[in-house]
Amino acid sequence: MPAGHGLRSRTRDTFSRAFRKKGYIPLSTYLKTYRIGDYVDIKVNGAVHKGMPHKFYHGRTGRVWNVTKRAIGVEINKQVRGKIIRKRIHVRVEHVQQSRCNEDFKLRVKKNDQLKAEAKARGEIISTKRQPEGPKPGFMVEGTTIETVTPIPYDVVNDLKGGY
Repeated sequence: MPAGHGLRSRTRDTFSRAFRKKGYIPLSTYLKTYRIGDYVDIKVNGAVHKGMPHKFYHGRTGRVWNVTKRAIGVEINKQVRGKIIRKRIHVRVEHVQQSRCNEDFKLRVKKNDQLKAEAKARGEIISTKRQPEGPKPGFMVEGTTIETVTPIPYDVVNDLKGGY
């Protein structure tokens, strides 16, 4: 028989719970607060069938656009043929976790604000733009001797005799 094309086809490993993570769902999953504009990762929990997103969205990152009692509206980009469509889906909290995708950006903003405040106190103007890493500095190689290597001439007669 041919393979089926159902909603959960080919999800045997994708939706399975991780090693030593089976069983009850921790209470902290339900106590997290999500705000509109937050980035979230969709990670399907196979134990909860309600509010489960389609397998396409598993592992995708999106932005929260709506918060309801038990679910979260997530906006995700999906490529359909040649164009990218912004899809809006509602997913239960069990299938969502806070994303760390813009953690570095937030840290950089805080660091830049602190640097600007310190520079302003000194009366200076600084640039907080990121600069690409330049070329490595040159150096001279010292303490080496030059060795000239010459090839051994090929001798056809000795080679035929099995020589050398």
